[in-house]
Amino acid sequence: MSATSPHTWVLPAVVDACPLPQLPLPLSIRTLLLRRGLSEADVAELITPPELPDACGHFPDLEVAVERICRACEQGEALAVCGDYDADGMTSTALLLRALQPLGAKAEPAIPSRMEEGYGLNPSMVDRLHGQGIRLLITVDNGVAAVEALQRARALSMDVIVTDHHTIPEPRPWMTALLHPATTPEASAYRGLAGVGLAYVLASSVAERLGRMDAIQVARDLFCIGTVADMAPLTGANRRWLLEGLTTLHRSRCEGVMALQRLAGLGDTPLTAEDIGFQLAPRINAVGRLGDPVLVVDLLTESDPGKTMALARRCDDLNRQRRDLCDAIEAEATALVESDAEGLIPPFLLLAQSHWHHGVIGIVAARLMERYHRPVALLAGDGEGLLRASARAPQGFAVDQALTACADLLERFGGHPAAGGFTVKASQVHALHDRLNQLTQPWLDQEGAGRPVRPEACLKLNEVNWDLWAALETLTPHGVGHPAPLFWSRGCKVTDWRALNGGHLAVTLEQETHQRRAVAWRCSPLNPMPDRVDVAYELKLNVWRGERRLQLELKAIREHMKTVRLSCGKRSYLASSSVGADNEVAFELINADGDRLEASITKDQTLSCKDQRASHSRIQTLLEEAALALGLRA
Repeated sequence: MSATSPHTWVLPAVVDACPLPQLPLPLSIRTLLLRRGLSEADVAELITPPELPDACGHFPDLEVAVERICRACEQGEALAVCGDYDADGMTSTALLLRALQPLGAKAEPAIPSRMEEGYGLNPSMVDRLHGQGIRLLITVDNGVAAVEALQRARALSMDVIVTDHHTIPEPRPWMTALLHPATTPEASAYRGLAGVGLAYVLASSVAERLGRMDAIQVARDLFCIGTVADMAPLTGANRRWLLEGLTTLHRSRCEGVMALQRLAGLGDTPLTAEDIGFQLAPRINAVGRLGDPVLVVDLLTESDPGKTMALARRCDDLNRQRRDLCDAIEAEATALVESDAEGLIPPFLLLAQSHWHHGVIGIVAARLMERYHRPVALLAGDGEGLLRASARAPQGFAVDQALTACADLLERFGGHPAAGGFTVKASQVHALHDRLNQLTQPWLDQEGAGRPVRPEACLKLNEVNWDLWAALETLTPHGVGHPAPLFWSRGCKVTDWRALNGGHLAVTLEQETHQRRAVAWRCSPLNPMPDRVDVAYELKLNVWRGERRLQLELKAIREHMKTVRLSCGKRSYLASSSVGADNEVAFELINADGDRLEASITKDQTLSCKDQRASHSRIQTLLEEAALALGLRA
């Protein structure tokens, strides 16, 4: 978060003063849940997800895949699990190896080198594996777009079972069987599965068919790590399995997982999705970015505690190297962006340096996307006049669609709406950038150059308490599809602030004698820091030396203005408030002609206005919006 960057505050919609009344949750939480379009039944399913339907009825090719793998297990056939080099792909690979080897298959990993081979299954891998006598390939987290490799496998009479969640190309390539979320019914609980979720479905189905559910005793643990690491939506099957898995993950039977937990300093208490996302996943991902991904597969399939700890330490070392590289490239990239004397930033930010490391440019691209609120692609040299890129984009801009529209300029490409990768000739970079700018400008015109901040409910600092935290905990885990609530508080006094090492900011806020500590990660302070501010934040639990403390994790800071401006069509109004008798808060609206309209709101959120003009629905809505903008309504 950069406090110095422009932010566009988009306040939430007005809702009923008493939303979702049957839920035993604080008003602020019920309000934001209603704003998300959730009913009381929807919330009940978030807390206790329903039983899942039979996967065979949702994946058309699952039966074919299961039969082929069962035959391989029964005959002791050699097969290769071809994974990606990110956390999703590596946990998927380990999951299938640990499941299929006890069932009789001679399964081995086949993960391409990020630096030497690039993403996904390729023809040379197919040739090599065929030469080793392998006739069955199972891809995880890749393969659906590997057209040349699939054609080569078919020519060699090899069977290929593809499990992938990336965009399916048109026309769909040949494969023996495909497990893909897009092939499920539109409302399927399996729609949000990442690669590791598909691997879990496949392994579970095979184990069930063979009557060997003991073969997947650690599969749920690996599913949890891969799902969170890949930022898969925490809804449907993902949510149910994750809720079940998190309860026992801290005592995993996978020695590699336990070694990572010990290195991360995680205690003997149930883990959270944040523990995975910020502690375990980076240590796994670092290997795929900088080293040989087989290291992670070895870690997650090894049973000897001594060996797993040694492997985990190598992961830890690579993660430290990854952090240093990211910081250096980010500093260089930021300097390139801000070196423009006119301060012009293109709609699509594309930066290229031949010496940048392929393995970490995606992380830096994500950081720049957050900083500048626009799609970003970072390109690194790939030899023979080629550049390899990682792209990231804010919500609402589809990277995969943009790359598809530039297919004639690219050598290879693929990805999701939020992220993608491609290879391009150096001679085509300028033409590519021009086209991406053309594609991005309409989106940027509509979205606005300022980074949007969309708080979901207003809180007083005295409402930030352990009761609120307990209520939030009932709605965890948070993630894509069900994000952590973004609250805001208005008119907070800044009693103290200081810059921290690493470019972070610590702030102490006060409101009506109630104080709360806040932190903003990767943030520069407002200059000068105002005496009073409005803040948007997520509520976090900070544990330091055994002390538990609630902390505000700031996402945006703006200078507090006592008077706010409201727009209604071509008309604008000024709104301000003051505390009246009996804890009522009085507020008034002033139009461009200077006419005033007075109203009040009670502690129980009842809004009243004695002015006859308030009987008009448009005026009533305007009063509600004013109360919301002034922080008088949740």
